[in-house]
Amino acid sequence: MIERTLVMIKPDGVQRNLIGKVISIFEEKGLRVVALKKLRLTKDQAKAFYIVHKERPFYEDLTNYMSSGPIVAMVLEGESAITRVREIMGATDPKEAKEGTIRKLFGLDKEKNTVHGSDSPESAQREIAFFFSEQELLAVD
Repeated sequence: MIERTLVMIKPDGVQRNLIGKVISIFEEKGLRVVALKKLRLTKDQAKAFYIVHKERPFYEDLTNYMSSGPIVAMVLEGESAITRVREIMGATDPKEAKEGTIRKLFGLDKEKNTVHGSDSPESAQREIAFFFSEQELLAVD
């Protein structure tokens, strides 16, 4: 089934100039970019985006980090995109990620692990709508 999912290149990935490398990994795996933008989240926007983690002990650190510099938000489309993106990204902790995954290649630690990806169809729908209007989602011919 063709799906869409949200991927963010986190501040550490943008700062280390990994945008093109990260996108090319997803494209080489057959996923297509249907929307893309670079922006900087305010603290309030980061809190709103990660509201599902509000009660977790890492929430403040995460929202501080995600508002510390520019990010790249993108929507990827493809067969089973949500699952495939999660596999391509690798485990949250780069030390535990499989060889060849984005987080193993570029992640610095559990927080600065270079990328975020939606973890379910419901999350993907909510997260895509957080960053993009319907008019910004361009179907790939």
